[in-house]
Amino acid sequence: MQEFLASIYVWLKIGHVVFMVFWLAGLFMLPRQCIYMLDHAPGSAGEAKWAERMGKLRKIILTPSLIIVWVLGLLIAFTIGAFSQGWFHAKLTLVLVLTGYHGWLVAQTRKMARGDRPLTEKRLRMIGEVPGLLLVLIVLLVYLKPF
Repeated sequence: MQEFLASIYVWLKIGHVVFMVFWLAGLFMLPRQCIYMLDHAPGSAGEAKWAERMGKLRKIILTPSLIIVWVLGLLIAFTIGAFSQGWFHAKLTLVLVLTGYHGWLVAQTRKMARGDRPLTEKRLRMIGEVPGLLLVLIVLLVYLKPF
């Protein structure tokens, strides 16, 4: 198995990066869509349209990308023996945080689709920056491997 994974290592990395971009793009878009939904009254046609858009974003882009990123990332880690390296433990922790953020954000969008408004526009703008900050830290860890 290790030999096969080593032979397709470049393709694993390409897939991992491509689907990471899709996942992060979706995580950047979802809070913005929530902001747009705030302009519509609960139960209105406008709210229903934004709820549908958010549902499609989750089902078509976010969740599949999350799964593929995790599968390919773990295969890459296995291939290069990263499980014994400190930088990888830090990266894995940040990816777990990002995955938790994903789940939390999905829960918030489902509440909004039901008519609740758990987050203000200001808070949505602030939390919309979380994926970018985590991305910077993850990329630094992957390229610098500081420990």
